[in-house]
Amino acid sequence: MAILATIMSDIIQLLPDSVANQIAAGEVVQRPSSAVKELIENAIDSGSDKIQLIIKDAGKSLIQVIDNGCGMSITDARMCFERHATSKIRKAEDLFAIRTMGFRGEAMASIAAIAQVELKSRRHEDELGTSVEIEGSETISQEPTSSAPGTSICVKNLFYNTPARRNFLKGNSVEMRHIIDEFQRIALANPEIFFTLHNDGNEVFHLPKSNLKQRIVHLFGNSYNQRLVPVEEETSIITLKGYVGKPEFAKKTRGEQFFFVNNRFVKDSYLNHAILAAFKEVLPTDSYPLYVLFIDIDPAKIDINVHPTKTEIKYQDETSIYAIIRSAVKRSLGRYNISPTLDFNQETGFSQMITHKAPEDITPPQISFNPDFNPFGEGQKSQREPSFSQHLGAAEKGIPQNWSSLYEIAEAPISTQSELAIEEHATQIDLAGQGLEKQSRQQIFQLHNRFIISQIKSGFILIDQQAAHERILYERFLKQLDQHPGGSQQSLFPQTVDLSVGDFELVKELLPDIQSLGFLIREFGKNTVVIEGIPTNIGSNISEKDLLEQLIEGFKNNKSELRLNKQENLAHAMAKNTAIKQGIMLSVEEMNRIVDELFACELPNTSLNAKPIIITFTLNELIQKFEPR
Repeated sequence: MAILATIMSDIIQLLPDSVANQIAAGEVVQRPSSAVKELIENAIDSGSDKIQLIIKDAGKSLIQVIDNGCGMSITDARMCFERHATSKIRKAEDLFAIRTMGFRGEAMASIAAIAQVELKSRRHEDELGTSVEIEGSETISQEPTSSAPGTSICVKNLFYNTPARRNFLKGNSVEMRHIIDEFQRIALANPEIFFTLHNDGNEVFHLPKSNLKQRIVHLFGNSYNQRLVPVEEETSIITLKGYVGKPEFAKKTRGEQFFFVNNRFVKDSYLNHAILAAFKEVLPTDSYPLYVLFIDIDPAKIDINVHPTKTEIKYQDETSIYAIIRSAVKRSLGRYNISPTLDFNQETGFSQMITHKAPEDITPPQISFNPDFNPFGEGQKSQREPSFSQHLGAAEKGIPQNWSSLYEIAEAPISTQSELAIEEHATQIDLAGQGLEKQSRQQIFQLHNRFIISQIKSGFILIDQQAAHERILYERFLKQLDQHPGGSQQSLFPQTVDLSVGDFELVKELLPDIQSLGFLIREFGKNTVVIEGIPTNIGSNISEKDLLEQLIEGFKNNKSELRLNKQENLAHAMAKNTAIKQGIMLSVEEMNRIVDELFACELPNTSLNAKPIIITFTLNELIQKFEPR
């Protein structure tokens, strides 16, 4: 009977507040940047026009936010740490008219559940403020104190009582970048507020009150002053304002894309697509424009309480909002002569030239040509992009000696290669899972400046030249990062590069590995580096500055889309940025070297995108195509 009574007893119980708060903390405070976001938003809601953020140990040891807002009474200072305690909502209908930031009343309780918190606050009309200390949801003390008007809150030793959560935090550089991301979003949305950010005693940001354009420049650098195109549209559905970047400054990552709805940062792939649609005619498909856009809409027409971090929103009429954004951005690009436009009312320069000259004074164009030119003759050089011969031959020492003879090609014009016999070799290579002997007669061609065709005994192989070169470079850079530094070529004129705060922190983190690739880089003041050299055998068609910026962008893009360790990520980004692209004409020697180096790779048949590099076509397959059915 005792056992039966035990089985039949009630098993549902209310959780203790401390446990409930820790569960809520798992949703609200995922890392130090989450706490930073909640605390700064509370400071904004208090009416502050000056907010200071102080960080130590990437927020793991200390997060302090100081504001000059309205402050709190003795009762409010204690109540703010209770679950579902909020000053924003009194009845359910208030949920549909929210324009402030925090409103659910879980942030402070969640933070206090997993950290040691000290709050000091004073209202402007009070002579004394109040000080509250809380550890793990337990109030340690509350007493009067002398303090400045406003609120100062210190969050120390985040996750001190949940070591498993603390162990999942990344390194300081990674966590600091997340903090900077949150800080930038909030600072962009509130240019009328003075912000500062100090990290381990160093001032990272000093942002005086300004307008939106000045705030963008202060955050991302002076070079952005010439990159911005204003957007402004007012309709009965939404009011849209902000800036988009000029197409020539687009990047390979989405990092500098900011949508705000009623001053709240949101992530919305649907609205992002509207921006890309507006840029469609002036932007490559693999590039992403900068934009900082603000949508003001009736709060009753949106639902912002659909995600724990409140970064996703539902709209009543998203189709119309999409159309408005797309047309407004496209109109702005056209208005500022970014996208192609025709003005039939304006005289062209050519018409003016002709009207000022008499017909007999016009000199007909002269065409000069070489009557002895033979495109197939020896010594004739194709007109094409800068040669990649040095780049392709950089790792020649790593090619097996018995392999180079397999694809040896005479240095003669392609038209006469079919007449050249190459000595028979017994070497056999397993290619794409098939044993294929070397041919006694062999040809190599380039198809549409994109593919390399090479004859083999059983038929021919088709090689994607860009994917092949990316694979070659990727494995080469990995070896440099793992075994020894790559060679460097010193720049005649070192270049100074101004970076955003986030990119500068990333470069500092990656500096030893970047130097192993062959870059000669050193820090040069606040958020600035000097490039004194780049890896050897890099094509001359890219500047040192562009090469570094593309490496950073590629690394960030891989970070968000691919699961690679740091060295694999760097090698991947470097290979993607420096490889030969589609549309580049190659010489016979260059094609030959690509083939040689490709088959010296560990994974010659797999591209960096996990697609085939080589496709084999057999004679039997070709014969079947022509045989009658």
